[in-house]
Amino acid sequence: MMTPARNLAAMFYVTLIMTSACAAAHAQSIDSFYRGKQITLLVGSGAGGGYDVYARTFARHFNKYIPGQPGFVVKNMPAAGGMAAANTLYNQGDKDGLTLAAHTNGIAMDPLLGNAAAKFDGRKFNWLGSIGKLQNVCAIWHEHPIKTIEQARTREFTAAGAGATSNTVIVPRILNALLGTKIKVIAGYEPGQGDAIAMESREVDGVCGLAWSTIKASRGHWIKEKKINILVQMAMDKLPDLPDVPGALELVSGENRQILELILIRQEMGRPFAAPPGVPAERVQALRAAFQATLGDADFIAEARQAQLDIEPLSGERIDALLAGAYGAPRAIIDKAASLLNPPAGDK
Repeated sequence: MMTPARNLAAMFYVTLIMTSACAAAHAQSIDSFYRGKQITLLVGSGAGGGYDVYARTFARHFNKYIPGQPGFVVKNMPAAGGMAAANTLYNQGDKDGLTLAAHTNGIAMDPLLGNAAAKFDGRKFNWLGSIGKLQNVCAIWHEHPIKTIEQARTREFTAAGAGATSNTVIVPRILNALLGTKIKVIAGYEPGQGDAIAMESREVDGVCGLAWSTIKASRGHWIKEKKINILVQMAMDKLPDLPDVPGALELVSGENRQILELILIRQEMGRPFAAPPGVPAERVQALRAAFQATLGDADFIAEARQAQLDIEPLSGERIDALLAGAYGAPRAIIDKAASLLNPPAGDK
């Protein structure tokens, strides 16, 4: 006759064996599902841009860690600033884990901030993680007399901007409203190239809203040769490269700080990947695990370093937490943030 202690031990081992068997069955099921198949990765930006380069670089290594090692095909969907990719992932196609998206940083908060084109709930995507944060800076050409953000509060300077919804137009609007700067945006430049060239050729004095990682990758000589002064950085946490440059959050308080924190959550999400809602939980778990494993892959790290891609990852769980905080913000704060992020009527 078994003693109570032996009976408990036997039950424990039976449970352990059953749990292990279930885990093995799940792994085998996921492997069987993905083997021989192809994942479509929607990229919410144009070919050759920053999001596209990050996404394609990551995808070349991602499949090694997904059970069954499926293939990848990348499909660019830049329309409406990445909105087409987000709406497609959320509303169209099968929810089987064979369609993923590399989103633009702020897309998950567009419904919260009143974008009527957003036909989804940003909290309901299955977020896999983010490759890196998107930390913008306000840069001014080194020959200009303005050298600090304090001086930019007392003297106007011109900044190149792209379209009304671009960071190079939105960031100056935020700085003017919350920090009291006097930035005059000259809009209509090609994003990522035309705006930078305009500053370098002195058509304008600076550019506010360029990603620091983009400057490092495409204009590294500006940094080495001290061709630009960075007035302020727009990030939740200060960049290690710029310890002496003030962060915008340091310069605001009270309600303005709440508004800016909500805005900066969009940047904190950086370069996020997601699966649609409705994908079986075990596949989401496998994709999240593969995402994290890829971030530590030596070949991926080497390729990213060669391409000068900054890798500062966030987990899918961290993205969920950030969005929960954003969607839980007071309505008054959300409305004021939205008024700064959404172009006023008549803006081009």
